[in-house]
Parts: sequence; structure tokens; C-alpha cells
Amino acid sequence: MKQTNLLLCKLFIGALFWLGSVLVNAEDPYMFYTWTVTYGTRSPLGVPQQVILINGQFPGPAIEAVTNNNIVVNLINKLDEPFLITWNGVKQRRTSWQDGVLGTNCPIQPNSNWTYQFQLKDQIGTYTYFASTSLHRASGAFGALNINQRSVITTPYPTPDGDFTLLVSDWFSNMTHKDLRKSLDAGSALPLPDALLINGVSKGLIFTGQQGKTYKFRVSNVGIATSINFRIQNHTMSLIEVEGAHTLQESYESLDVHVGQSMTVLVTLKASVRDYFIVASTRFTKPVLTTTASLRYQGSKNAAYGPLPIGPTYHIHWSMKQARTIRMNLTANAARPNPQGSFHYGTIPINRTLVLANAATLIYGKLRYTVNRISYINPTTPLKLADWYNISGVFDFKTIISTPTTGPAHIGTSAIDVELHEFVEIVFQNDERSIQSWHMDGTSAYAVGYGSGTWNVTMRKRYNLVDAVPRHTFQVYPLSWTTILVSLDNKGMWNLRSQIWSRRYLGQELYVRVWNDEKSLYTEAEPPLNVLYCGKAKRPL
Repeated sequence: MKQTNLLLCKLFIGALFWLGSVLVNAEDPYMFYTWTVTYGTRSPLGVPQQVILINGQFPGPAIEAVTNNNIVVNLINKLDEPFLITWNGVKQRRTSWQDGVLGTNCPIQPNSNWTYQFQLKDQIGTYTYFASTSLHRASGAFGALNINQRSVITTPYPTPDGDFTLLVSDWFSNMTHKDLRKSLDAGSALPLPDALLINGVSKGLIFTGQQGKTYKFRVSNVGIATSINFRIQNHTMSLIEVEGAHTLQESYESLDVHVGQSMTVLVTLKASVRDYFIVASTRFTKPVLTTTASLRYQGSKNAAYGPLPIGPTYHIHWSMKQARTIRMNLTANAARPNPQGSFHYGTIPINRTLVLANAATLIYGKLRYTVNRISYINPTTPLKLADWYNISGVFDFKTIISTPTTGPAHIGTSAIDVELHEFVEIVFQNDERSIQSWHMDGTSAYAVGYGSGTWNVTMRKRYNLVDAVPRHTFQVYPLSWTTILVSLDNKGMWNLRSQIWSRRYLGQELYVRVWNDEKSLYTEAEPPLNVLYCGKAKRPL
């Protein structure tokens, strides 16, 4: 009897130890936020104007997180319009319910709230968040989302002595997002923005460091219209990360950052003690817009002076050539302790090719933008809810075809059906004379090729099939094409959109449904308990 009791005691103690270890390791840390979205007044160009604030801040509060953290954001909408935020570049593994776009979420109505909950699963790097509804992003409602690696993961560079975040945005001085929306609704194209801002201001911003030390600069283009070039007077920059991927640490005098993109560089303060200009200027625009901040050496008694470092203006070939030099560091750890280059994407057979051509056109006498002749409109029912609950009449997979054709343009709700784990080649064909910027939610894709003219299959010989950088936003140069290769291993309904917000507002987007007929929590989560319903989607009884 005593032996039996002793055995039971040992089993009980062992079970307690096992249960304790499970509870300790069951979930990664949670970070809780409550954000209130309001209108406010700021003077980014010296003149008071209405902006959108988050917790009274412009830009909104930064999220400083660690790989695999769980993020919980209770968003309270105090605007007079429905509102959503999307998490630009966060993959939302299994949780497209949290993506924050109108194809996956009903908008948060005025004077109500909704709580986002998602995990930064296996991601590191520099990201952003911003309003996805209407043109709210043009008035603010954006911020930084920085994901640092866990302490057990080594980085391919020494730990920097400081970390600076720079959100570069274009700005309209006398037009609110409602004014811009009214102009687009009337059929007019948006004018050139009036200025560039860094962290919501046009001048006077100072970043301070010590001579001889090295600092990380996280640079994101959160504008709605214009590519920018970024540079620091008398300093070179070592590129270390692009949208979650460690890169070969090439040195650059300046870097192009296109709409929606993020890059991280290291800068060592090797110059004499004084202030130096930090410069952002527009690319491919006439006139060129320029804004500055200052890099201040500790102990400096001299403000920045001298000519601004010269940057490229309309040089397309220069930018395309630079883009090809940005390559992945195949020996560096990723968010998990394995080399990020261990996925040999260049050896995987392509299951499917999508060629997506953007165009500007007139529909019903008004300006619209199209993808393969379809100008997207959002139905009142999110595509994700319609798909999950088998609600008919919201969208179908026959609206858009996967290659460009000739003929008249139409308004429609475009969705492409892709099987889970398909390896897909997506070609963005730009036959217009303006630069494009495309973004895909739910994944990162290898930017394997850039070229002029019209893409055809012989262009595959030019692809980088070894160390192309995986990213979420891809520039497409005027009269050119860009190709990405992507393993669609994240089940859900994913937005594929123009990051140039007027083009997206007027139809340059679609959705990609990544799906298989197996219902499993390992591949896709159930709808969250707080999911919002709208349109034809009604809360189940």
C-alpha cells in the first residue's frame, strides 16, 4: 500500500512539473494597448490643419515588440466615419480575421470599439501600421511597429548603440482626407503633395548620438503617393534588413524607399563633432520635394550647414540597378534559430503564373484604376465572412482572369482562388509612365526580377533564384515589370493592393483566397468571438 501511495505521489509530482512547464511555455508574452482615434489640430507645415490622432499622438504611438509577442489592441473610434487599421507586413499567420481591411473585417463604426488580437509569429524587423479605410491615412493614423528578435537569436551585426525610427510621409497642406476623397469621387486625379514630413514634422527634428558609436535607423515610407530617397550628409549607410529579412550589408550613400516599404540601416558616427543633415526627397516627381532632420553628435555646437547631399531625382535605371543589389544574407539567422536562406525557393517548380496589369481608365466618365481591366469595389459584406459562411452574391472567382486582355474596363469585386501551399509566380506589369507600389498581405514574397518593357517567359532567365530578398511591398517602375515568387502557405483571404492610396481607393486592388477543403486549427483559426458582422453576414444564433 505504501509503495502504491509513493508511486501515486511521484506520478502526481511529475504531472505537476509537466503541467507547470506547459503553462510556462504555453504562450508568448502579451502586450495590451488601448487606442482612441480622434480628430485633432496640428501644424506640420506651419499652418493649423485637421489631422487624425491616436491617443492624441501624430504619428500614432509606436509598438516596440519582440518576435512571437501577442498584440492586443482595443481600438476606440471617435471619428465620424467607419475606421480600420491594418498592420503593414504582419503576416497574420492563420488569422486573416485580424488583417484590418474591408475584405476581411467589418469596419469599426463611430463611437464604438473593436479589439484586435494577433501574434507577431516568427517575424523580426521594421514594420508600420496605418488606417486602411477611405483616405484616412492621408490625414495621419499611422505609426511604427518594430519587432526585435528574441535574446536567443543572434544577429549578423553587432548590437547597435541606439535605435531611431523615421516615418517619412508626403503631405497636403490645405486638403483633409475628406477633401481628397471628394476630389477622387468627382473623377479627378490627386495633385502632387505639398511637402514631405519626418515623424509628422517638416523641420527641426534632431537625432542625437555619440561620436564613434553605431546607430540603427529604421526608415519607412508611410506616404500615400511618392517614392522617396533617403540619405545622411557625410555618412554612409549599411543596409541590414528589409521588411523582415536580413540583407547582405552593402554600403549605400542613399537608398530609395517606395510607398509602403521599410528598410533598416546602420550608421557609424565617424565624422567630426557637429550636426549633419538627414535628407528625404521625392523620386520621379516634378518638382522634387525635400525635407530634412538633423543627426547631432553629442557635444555639437554647430548646426547642420553646407549643401544638402545630392540625391537622384528621376533616374529610373539608377533605382532599378540599386534594387537588384539588395540581396538576402543567406547565413544569417531568421526569427527562429535557423538560417533564413535554408528555403531554396529557386528550385521549387512554379505551380501557377499570375500576370497583373495596372491601368488608368474612365468608367462612367470618371477616373478609375484597374487590374486586368477590373476596377475593384468593396461589397458591404467582407469577402472573408462571405467565404466562411458560404454567403452567395458577394464575390466570385470569374470576375478577374489571371492574365491581361484587351477590351473595356469594368467595376467588380476581384478575387483569385489559390490552393494552400501553391508556389506562385506573380508578374506586375506596368504600362503606365508612373511608378507603382504593390503590397500583399499574409506573406512575404521573393522579389526575383525587375525589367523594362513587357514581361514574357524568356524574362525568367534574368531572375535571381539564389538570394532575392523576401518582402511584402514591391515597386514596379514606369513602363516596366516586377516579378515575385511566393509560397502561399498561409490560409486566408489576403489583400493584394496598390500602396499608392488614390489608386487603391479607385480600384487598384484584389483579393487572393488561399484555401483548401480541410478545416483545421493548424491551418486557420476560427472566427474570433468578437468578430463584427455587417452586410449579408449575420451573427449566428
